[in-house]
Amino acid sequence: MLALRIAVRYLIAKKSHTAVNVISLISMAGIAVAAMAMVCVLSVFNGFTDLAAERLSFVDPDIKVTPVKGKVIANADSLAAVIAARPGVERVAATVTDQALAVYGEAQSPVTIVGVPQGYSGVSALSTLVIDGEMMENEPYSGTPCAAASVGTAIKLGARPSYDCPLVLTVPRRLGRINPAFPMAAFSTDTLLVSAVYQTNQAEYDNDMIYVPLESARRLLDYGTEASAIELAVAKGTDVGSVVGDLEKLLGDDYLVADRLRQQVDSFRMISIEKWITFLMLVFVLVMASFNILSTMSMLIIEKEDNLRIMRSLGASDSLLRRVFLDEGILIAAAGGVAGIVLGVVLCVLQQHFGLITLGGDHAQMSVIVYPCRLGLGDVAVTAAVVAVIGFASGLISARSLPSGNEK
Repeated sequence: MLALRIAVRYLIAKKSHTAVNVISLISMAGIAVAAMAMVCVLSVFNGFTDLAAERLSFVDPDIKVTPVKGKVIANADSLAAVIAARPGVERVAATVTDQALAVYGEAQSPVTIVGVPQGYSGVSALSTLVIDGEMMENEPYSGTPCAAASVGTAIKLGARPSYDCPLVLTVPRRLGRINPAFPMAAFSTDTLLVSAVYQTNQAEYDNDMIYVPLESARRLLDYGTEASAIELAVAKGTDVGSVVGDLEKLLGDDYLVADRLRQQVDSFRMISIEKWITFLMLVFVLVMASFNILSTMSMLIIEKEDNLRIMRSLGASDSLLRRVFLDEGILIAAAGGVAGIVLGVVLCVLQQHFGLITLGGDHAQMSVIVYPCRLGLGDVAVTAAVVAVIGFASGLISARSLPSGNEK
């Protein structure tokens, strides 16, 4: 404790040279700014992760079952009935996804078709994202099935909800022989009407997707009871993880049971990678700031040379004096780190609850106008640990540079 008391005295006492005081304050300020930036940046990335998860909830189902091998699930309707009987499962929908060529008037474009059954709104909130027209929920208009086009598809085809201009989908025949004399016989076509246009603000759903009735998709693709996936809605108040575990035991290794996060694992992995790469860059900035601590400690050793000589005369050992400057380096880093972390926590809490900092651009055209932010205790702990390690390393380097009493 003697070394710590001396170090605290050196930290708060006025130095004979003003430059030492100034450099000490600069060292603390550098550590504080870097620590504050680390807390704020990590919290903003947490906010973007939560925002992405919230947006995914509008389209992705609570749980999605897909085959590990192959493209489709054979006898999907029977399997869906078995899954629907499991506890915690509120609604089940077998869906078919494949590629097709869409023709609307004079325009054409490759699209991804998704065949969904009646009552699909109980599994996905897609119907709440309609910006033009109305989801028909598999109700044909004058015998013609209706489709919901993404905003990207509607722009490419020049399509909008209308009962006058048909939408023609074309795919290569999956079954049967091809007659070279009649090449058009190698393709299956179906005619639908665009009844709705939706927008999710997610490229994978907005660029080239069209939702069609499940019967139309199966007829077009020569499927019977097959499906590309089985989508589930979990009953309110039920833990999704427990339902996922139950289904994994039921279905075995032949099927992948994914919650919302696993369905978009690539997107969340990218956010996580960006977060920690940015964190490492800020750690580098913090390391650069720690060089100010070394400068401060070097000047302090020079200034306290007479004090050190007196303490050695009184019997102080070299290890005690080195411990003094080790503690001094730790205290400088700790003072700056605590100030920065506290300031970062305050700023994040204010942003999280009051949205003080807004995004640039026309807010009338934006679905999110403030920077999302969520303070995580784990991020604060990581930042504090980095500051502590850098402070200890700076103090240790300074202590080792202290000349021993035998040196002249």
